[in-house]
Amino acid sequence: MKILFVTAEAWPLAKTGGLGDVAYGLTCALADRGHDVRLLMPAYPSARERLEGPIKYLSLGSGAGSVKGQAQTSSTKGQAQSEGQAQISQSEGQAPGGGQAQPKGQAPTPSKGQAQSPAPSKGQAQSSNRYHKQKIIEGRLPGSEVSVWLLDDPELFERVGSPYATASGEPWPDNHLRFYWLSRVAAAIAAGEVLDWQADILHANDWQSALAPVFLQDYSESHQERPRTVFSIHNLAYRGIFSADVFAQLELPAAMWNPERLEFYGELAFIKGALTLSDAITTVSPTYAREIQTPAFGWGLDGLLRSRSSDLHGIINGVDTTTWDPATDPHLAANYSAPDPQAKAKNRQAIAVEIGLDDDPQSPLLGFIGRLVEQKGIDLILGALPRLLASGARLAILGSGDNTLERALLQAAQAHPGRVGVSIGYDEGQAHRIEAGSDIFLMPSRFEPCGLNQLYSLRYGTPPLVNPTGGLADTVLDVDAHAGGNGFCTAAADAGSLAATVERALSYWQDQEAWQKIQARGMSADYSWDRSADAYVDLYERIRATGWQRR
Repeated sequence: MKILFVTAEAWPLAKTGGLGDVAYGLTCALADRGHDVRLLMPAYPSARERLEGPIKYLSLGSGAGSVKGQAQTSSTKGQAQSEGQAQISQSEGQAPGGGQAQPKGQAPTPSKGQAQSPAPSKGQAQSSNRYHKQKIIEGRLPGSEVSVWLLDDPELFERVGSPYATASGEPWPDNHLRFYWLSRVAAAIAAGEVLDWQADILHANDWQSALAPVFLQDYSESHQERPRTVFSIHNLAYRGIFSADVFAQLELPAAMWNPERLEFYGELAFIKGALTLSDAITTVSPTYAREIQTPAFGWGLDGLLRSRSSDLHGIINGVDTTTWDPATDPHLAANYSAPDPQAKAKNRQAIAVEIGLDDDPQSPLLGFIGRLVEQKGIDLILGALPRLLASGARLAILGSGDNTLERALLQAAQAHPGRVGVSIGYDEGQAHRIEAGSDIFLMPSRFEPCGLNQLYSLRYGTPPLVNPTGGLADTVLDVDAHAGGNGFCTAAADAGSLAATVERALSYWQDQEAWQKIQARGMSADYSWDRSADAYVDLYERIRATGWQRR
């Protein structure tokens, strides 16, 4: 199959979270199965620098199959050049293809006031009055056989900061325009309108590419080879919400300003385009797929998701078992494996010294890596801290996020020298060393679509302690509830339950024979992308076999 995988980030080109890992792992696994996978993402400075060659520069044309001027360099790293203009033609107020999608069925979410299309405003960001000098930089995803297409538009993507925010953490004020263009170009490529390549499957991810199915939907029903669409929700909390006037600025089809399409309580929600129009919807665990159909986890979209429950699939993420392998990991003080785990103790000693903890082999080490926000339960760790320290444990914490929580952690480290070690920021090597050196890995998340760190922890012989939500419930089995248990689950998402569960886990840690059995179960399980990729391929084949119907 020809698969266009559209994402806002992919490791190692650009990464802010789990989406970057998924984009790398899944596309590599699909390519290993012989599929023609093209990964499309913005040409951020880091992506252009890290892209592997040979490098080609492709100009986007306005007609099907048009590729204007190719240039090839012998370098192995991409350096974008200014090479003419590239535009995708579009009639004013219409998606590519010239038509407009018609509304259908009952509105899943109510709107404030009338669902009336906002009036167009000045300074519109459409091709009719804004000419983008865009091109595609073609290369290869490092360490793989996956072809990468970087959408190069320096005005939109050549910036200092993260893919989504400034260096100070403020969202880019034109994110709506930046990811509108990613979606629009994705649809044109997938439909074969540009680049002499047409996809069988367009696989979009999160709100940043959620408009791609909107544009693709509008290709004629007589277009029998229209690509089928899959949309993956990695975290429903991020929906791409913008004010109503953005809808007018983007000149989206008027019919899309509708509670059944893009309008969301009087605002524009990019994600609704994909949720309403994709042929299939996936999310990253079966439990999270059920949770987001409830008001507690649905972020106002649970009604829409319930209406599409037959098209909604939960597929657990895999992990890159080459990068995350304690037997070969170059970041570790000493390598170890399930048959020979003894060197794990050397890693505990090394990370303790690195992060400023006492070197005390009798004191269990609790690890945490993640965003320092309430979703991840870092406030629960702070609330449970007196009991955790009273139990004799030490803590190693790596992450960044909410300034208040960062300060609270640094104050805790200052108040408890040698017992609490905190590293603000993110360091890939240190993340590996915390996974290897910790005795227990803490993930008390209030919600967690899938989670990857618990899978890394299992692989590294570090039993995870989790709040059983989303993918954590699907991958971590409590040792007291399951004969094949591989970790520990809290009874509730609160500090008291977290502390009690740590104390329960430490009772097992004191019994080294029982502890080693728990470790062995986790280290021997298969967490590779193989099973996940097979599930996606099966889904792709099923929707391809189903005749396309306009939604």
